[in-house]
Amino acid sequence: MSLHIEAKAGEIAETVLLPGDPLRAKWIAETFLENARCYNQVRGMLGFTGTYKGKSVSVQGSGMGIPSAMIYYSELIRDYGVKTLIRVGTAGSYQKDIQLRDVVIAMSSSTTSAINQYRLPGSYAPTANSQLFLSAVRYARENGIAFKAGNVLSADEFYDFDPDSYEIWARFGVLCVEMETAGLYTLAAQHGVKALAIMSIADHLLTRERISIEAREQGFGEMVSIALNCTNAE
Repeated sequence: MSLHIEAKAGEIAETVLLPGDPLRAKWIAETFLENARCYNQVRGMLGFTGTYKGKSVSVQGSGMGIPSAMIYYSELIRDYGVKTLIRVGTAGSYQKDIQLRDVVIAMSSSTTSAINQYRLPGSYAPTANSQLFLSAVRYARENGIAFKAGNVLSADEFYDFDPDSYEIWARFGVLCVEMETAGLYTLAAQHGVKALAIMSIADHLLTRERISIEAREQGFGEMVSIALNCTNAE
């Protein structure tokens, strides 16, 4: 048991899916996993373990932003021996050809966070685990799931004081903005575990479109399917 996760030893699988929203964790467990059981309710941050195609898989809510998410990532790795962590979250599109509900697989993550500045002598470039990334791309292509892959931005601010600040990132080819991937990839590299982030577009910074709260919680089955099957292919 850790400070924020009340699971007993052996109750969390070595592979964990990580939505920010604990209610999305519940939906994933109930929709995709067999014999799912809840192992965590501390602070309402739900966690479940079940099986997918015979393999034990957990799904754990992590909250919004790098500081919150890294608490859960760290405890899963340090206290529960998790080896594969896959973020399944939402993002805001920076590009015209990436529309609402589209899937983005993060090869790497730029960030406005200071997460990589206090330990390292230079500027670290957080990247996905290549095996997981290639497995995700292969599964999406083989199953006709459209996706974009590339660099994403992990921002510290959800409501930016300058609503047009995204434009410079977009010019550099950044696909979308979210709030956790850079922390996940950096922590995974530090501890020698595998990590990947897969996002579904819930907002569009150019058109100002957004999807409903309910759809954010329960409307991204393709993203979850890619995550579960790329880990099952390991």
